[in-house]
Amino acid sequence: MLLSALKILIFFAIVLVLTLGAMQLSETGQGLSMVYGGTEYTLGPVQLVIAALVVVLLGWITVRLLGLLLAFLRFLLGDETAINRYFARSRERKGYDALSEGMLAVASGEGKLAQDKAAKAAKLLDKPHVTDLLAAQAAEVAGDRRKAGEVYRRLLSDPRTRFVGIRGLMRQKLDEGDTATALKLAEKAYALKPKHAELQDTLLQLQTREGDWKGARAVLKDKRQQGQLPKDVHVRRDAVLALKEASEVLAHGNSISAREAAISANRASPDLIPAAVLAARSYIAQNDPRNASRVLQKTWSVRPHPSVAAAYAEIVPDEKPAARLRRFEDLMRQNPDDEETRLLRAELLLAAEDFPGARRALGNLAEKHPTVRSLSILAAVERGEGSDDAVVRGILARALVASRGPQWVCDKCHNVMADWSPTCDSCGGFDTLTWREPDTPAWGATAPNGVEMLPLLVGTAHGTAAGTAAAEPSAPAAADPAVAAGPAGMGGPQPEPRKPPETTGPVEIADVSPGMVPRESDYRRVSPAAAASEPAMTVTDPEPVLAAPSAPEPAGRPALDEPGDLLPVRPDVEPIDEEEVKMAGKNR
Repeated sequence: MLLSALKILIFFAIVLVLTLGAMQLSETGQGLSMVYGGTEYTLGPVQLVIAALVVVLLGWITVRLLGLLLAFLRFLLGDETAINRYFARSRERKGYDALSEGMLAVASGEGKLAQDKAAKAAKLLDKPHVTDLLAAQAAEVAGDRRKAGEVYRRLLSDPRTRFVGIRGLMRQKLDEGDTATALKLAEKAYALKPKHAELQDTLLQLQTREGDWKGARAVLKDKRQQGQLPKDVHVRRDAVLALKEASEVLAHGNSISAREAAISANRASPDLIPAAVLAARSYIAQNDPRNASRVLQKTWSVRPHPSVAAAYAEIVPDEKPAARLRRFEDLMRQNPDDEETRLLRAELLLAAEDFPGARRALGNLAEKHPTVRSLSILAAVERGEGSDDAVVRGILARALVASRGPQWVCDKCHNVMADWSPTCDSCGGFDTLTWREPDTPAWGATAPNGVEMLPLLVGTAHGTAAGTAAAEPSAPAAADPAVAAGPAGMGGPQPEPRKPPETTGPVEIADVSPGMVPRESDYRRVSPAAAASEPAMTVTDPEPVLAAPSAPEPAGRPALDEPGDLLPVRPDVEPIDEEEVKMAGKNR
């Protein structure tokens, strides 16, 4: 500002001097007299103006000549001149042209061309933070990972490009499958730019994959504070992470911290079934059945699940079937019309040997929504009411090809998992598992611990004492072959194979072709030695089991000779017709 003010003052001073001189000349009417070498020169007003203009012009020409002389001297001394600036501008223009062409080549997938343009731009431009970035991208497009890694490491030395270099190395490690190193690089990049949305998601995915639940919760909290995550989504995902953290803490023996974390996760998200089960078991361990029941009842009202029922049974593990049925009324009252509630009621009535009540509780589920579980319950009811073996076998044949019912299914890739996890084993999606029936049958999926089918009859997976006590009251129903076939059909714990009884007398074997279902008329009596050399009866039998004479049973509850009698039969073969059996006996 001072320099500008000084220039203005000088300008006004010159104008003032010129004005005063012009006024003086106009008043006196005389010219300017100058004496030089004894000679007097007199200039009139017009001549004086012309002389002033000539002096100014000569002064300007003199200044320009002096500037040209100084520029020539600087050129001789090696200083920058207009010639150098011309060539510099030309080189810079060519460099930027190569840079733009290289970026277009990267976008179009021409890796070799992009590398050539990047090398040319680096030679013409003195901007390594820009040309190195283009060189790294060009190397990635060309498939030269080693060159790309070298360029990314060069970018680490410049503070302006350090984040880009770390991110590029992180992506390379991810492509190589080195998630541990990628996690460390992601943490460094996150420290430089904590608001980078893509980096936050990548860091969360790596932390959940590596089991860093505490770090994942911190990143999730930052996303919420930055407004990048809705409140309800943050609460749900934080509860999922807290649950997984509690499970690992419990595995390391710190039960107190695990209980607090599980209870906190359940409060944050009551519909999170594993959190409710873990919280209830924490209360049970503290001898607090009231809060355990409250937690499970709240979860059942939102989303019924077999694991919730199994945990509810653990509250009083040694109660009688009738007492358990009465206690479960408080749980089933929370969501009485749900399909899971109806199946649970039917199982409890089976345990109490109230087969008509179990049929009423089951209703038309076996016809409306046939699943392995509903059909197994129906088979147990039919057996308990004394139905024919053909009826029970027909129901079990339908169960062999029926749906497994709801399972843990990934909403992202539709992968079916046997147990709940915060991440999907197939696609790595976070919090994508939903308890629902798969869109397509997943025959290879295994059921977790057999709780999907008759959980109160076969016991639970957590605690041998609780599981044993839960199975003891239902011994009559669990001994039924239809019920015992349930967990095996669902992929749960398989029963120990029973050894065939040793027989000394003749035994009966079926004389049919492989793949056919034997009828009563097809059995013939042979010696044990001959029976041992006989081939398997049917291809549907997993192992040859020798049939033994069955012991008489009380009337009203017919029993089968061996568990092999209830092995699944071919669904394309009709059940045994009693009339045909009688006709075959007469013919023989």
